[in-house]
Amino acid sequence: MAYNPLPAFLQGPSVDGGRNVVGVIMTGMGDDGAKGMLEMRQAGGYTIAQDEATSVVFGMPAEAIKLSAVQQVLPLGAIAGEVVRRSG
Repeated sequence: MAYNPLPAFLQGPSVDGGRNVVGVIMTGMGDDGAKGMLEMRQAGGYTIAQDEATSVVFGMPAEAIKLSAVQQVLPLGAIAGEVVRRSG
């Protein structure tokens, strides 16, 4: 069995929170986080991905975008402000 901590984490409070959750996927490799983001979005959460221009590795954000798991794509410098805005 492969070690994969992200899906178990994302299936807990992040998904149970529904519309009260804002999820962000940032630079990285793989697709496990992207699948978790899709579950979060399907549960009603708002999802954001870091854009390609500001990502060191665009793998995981690209996978999330491909899965239609992301509602907004932003540069790194704009993500925190959007999270704060949506959390208020």
